[in-house]
Amino acid sequence: MKKMKVGIIGCGTIGTEIALACRGRLSKKIELIAVCDSDEKKALSLNRKLKKRVKLLKLDELIKLSDLVVEAASAAMSGDVLKKCVRAKKDCMVMSVGGLLGREELLKTAGRRGVKIYIPSGALCGIDGLKSSAVGKIDSVTLTTRKPPKGLAGAPYLKEKGIDVSNIKEETIVFEGSAEEAVKGFPQNVNVAAVLSLAGIGARKTRVRIVTSLDYTANIHEVEIKGEAGCIVTKAQNVPSKPNPKTSALAIFSAIATLEGITKNVRIGT
Repeated sequence: MKKMKVGIIGCGTIGTEIALACRGRLSKKIELIAVCDSDEKKALSLNRKLKKRVKLLKLDELIKLSDLVVEAASAAMSGDVLKKCVRAKKDCMVMSVGGLLGREELLKTAGRRGVKIYIPSGALCGIDGLKSSAVGKIDSVTLTTRKPPKGLAGAPYLKEKGIDVSNIKEETIVFEGSAEEAVKGFPQNVNVAAVLSLAGIGARKTRVRIVTSLDYTANIHEVEIKGEAGCIVTKAQNVPSKPNPKTSALAIFSAIATLEGITKNVRIGT
């Protein structure tokens, strides 16, 4: 069976772990052909971790040679990466989902051109239930994210509002609003809000609450879906990944599981 040629854009924690999985767990069905990063040092570092080196290519060349492009760069880049993939008629897996909000027309264009886009569920649970519920009527989708203060430090929303999370002594709600607002205000923290929005009722209708406390030791994502199918509540208490505490292990595992699912002839779940 011919292996699927995969190219990875972004050589940080997630891109590196996906590359290692392509060379290990997924190696029977996937051929990792190239990696790309705006920071050449990161690309070189990833390549040194692989037993067999891959090509270090520029973005356009990587897309041209790949059957599937994996975007693991940033929300600032993901929309443009997908646009280039659609033009080249190359399938794409997007990790930085926040960069797709407001560019839903691009997803429709991909469909018209026969380009498949894969969006892993990331660091939360409940996407299957949300997609199923969307067949009927959904009244509300609410995401409550709980993070330790250091996990939110530097967010644009906090700077704008003059909120210093290092001074917070008790459990505090630092944000309540739409997913659209949350992604803009916390671009490094609420990628899950973007996934929920695309799978459900959109970024303007999906509600997000961000809570912080010194007592929190993990990132916790709770999802509540209400609608015609009933009420669904899920909770994911995420363990930080070993390579980078800022990235949940589940987000990495989700990406690898999505790649594995693409290559399988049996698919489980909605």
